[in-house]
Amino acid sequence: MITKDSIETAYSFLHQKRNVYIHSSLDWQKDDIEYAIASYVDDMNRNLYEAISDGRDDFLRDHRRFQEDIILAVERLELLL
Repeated sequence: MITKDSIETAYSFLHQKRNVYIHSSLDWQKDDIEYAIASYVDDMNRNLYEAISDGRDDFLRDHRRFQEDIILAVERLELLL
């Protein structure tokens, strides 16, 4: 079950982190954001995570694809709002 609150919370958190991440030129700051997001998704509503990840276990957890994933996650959450 995906609640409106879980969507709004995830959207707010990921949207804010995405904005900082894509405008940052500091590697340490980007690493911190990646760590924070990975920790967040570990406790995220499983159904919501599956809905935005298309079943990828490494969604928002893969350093090489993180920027692409965070942008996609925010877009998908916007559609659910």
